[in-house]
Amino acid sequence: MGFRERGIEIKTPDQIEKMRVAGLLTGETLELLRTSARAGISTGELDAIAEENIRSHGGIPSFKGYGHPPFPATICASVNDQVVHGIPGDRVLVDGDIISIDCGAIVDGWHGDAAITVAIGEVPAEVVELMRVTEESMWQGFAAARLGGRVSDISHAVESYVRSQGEYGILEDFTGHGIGTEMHQPPNVPNYGRPGRGPKLERGLALAIEPMVTLGGKDTEVEDDDWTIVTEDGSWAAHFEHTFTITPDGLWILTAIDGGKARLAELGAPYGGS
Repeated sequence: MGFRERGIEIKTPDQIEKMRVAGLLTGETLELLRTSARAGISTGELDAIAEENIRSHGGIPSFKGYGHPPFPATICASVNDQVVHGIPGDRVLVDGDIISIDCGAIVDGWHGDAAITVAIGEVPAEVVELMRVTEESMWQGFAAARLGGRVSDISHAVESYVRSQGEYGILEDFTGHGIGTEMHQPPNVPNYGRPGRGPKLERGLALAIEPMVTLGGKDTEVEDDDWTIVTEDGSWAAHFEHTFTITPDGLWILTAIDGGKARLAELGAPYGGS
C-alpha cells in the first residue's frame, strides 16, 4: 500500500481482495435488509438485523461510534425527506414510505460502504422514478470511470444523467469518497461538476460513489440529533451507493454481490473483478 498526493491511499491487489471481503459482507447485509424492510418493522429492528449479520460473519460495523457525536447505530436509516444519516430507533415503517439504508462493515481492517433506497408497499410513481434515476446515475458514474481518467469524470456523468431525466435536486454538500483502511478518505467524489478534473483514477484506488437526489431542491438542514440530514423544502430523497475499484481489466464493484458484472455488461462497461 502506498499514498499519493493529498493522502490518497493506493492499495495492492491483495489489499483490494481484502476490501472485496468487506464489500461482500456489506452488500449481503443490505440485501438482507432489503428483504426485511416492510410495513410494521421499526428502523431500530432493521439496525439490529444488520449488526447481528455483520458481527456473526466476522465483521465490525463501520458506522457505530463514528464521528462526533459518536453515531449510535450500525446503519443509517433515512425515511422519506430524510436524505442521509438518519438514526435508527422507534420509528415504524408504513406503506408508502421509502427508506434509504446506508451500511458499512470492517473486515480485517478494511472497509466496505454501500447504500440502497427501498420502497415500502406502493409509493407514488414520481417516487419510483426518483429511485430509478438516482440508482442509474450511480451506474452511469461507474461507466465513466477508467484508468487514467479523473475523479470528476464520474461526477459529470452522475450529474448529466440526473439532469437529463427531469427537475431534481442533487446534494452538493455530501459526496462520495475514497475508502480503504478508513471509511472516509481523500478524494471526495462530488455528484456534479465538469469532467477532466481532480485526482487521476489509477489502479489500487478505491472509491465510493453515492448520489443523493431529491424531488425538490438541493438544500438541507440538520435535525436536533446532530446527524439526520433532511431536505429544507420537505421533498423526498433517494440515496444509492457502492464501493468500487478499477483493475487493468475493468471495473469491480466491491460491494455488489456479483461484483457489478451483470449491470456493467448492460452498460457496455468492462468488468474487472476476479
